[in-house]
Amino acid sequence: MITLERAKAHYVAWLDAELAVSTGQSYSIGSRSLTRANLAEIRKQIDYWENKVAALTITASGGRIRRAKRYIPRDL
Repeated sequence: MITLERAKAHYVAWLDAELAVSTGQSYSIGSRSLTRANLAEIRKQIDYWENKVAALTITASGGRIRRAKRYIPRDL
C-alpha cells in the first residue's frame, strides 16, 4: 500500500529528475558521453504521482474520490 508520505517523496523525486534533465539532456567529454532519462517518461511519472498524491490527500481528509461515468441511452 502506498502512503501519502511515500507518494509525496516519489513526486518530489520525479520533479528533481525533470529539473536535472532540463539542464542538459546529454553531454560528452572526450570519448565519454552521458545521456539522461527520457523527458516524456519523466513527465508521465510526474502526472501519475501528482494524481496519486491528490487522491491520497482526498481520502486522508475523509472525502471520497468522485468518478464520473457517462451513459449513452440506446433504443435497440
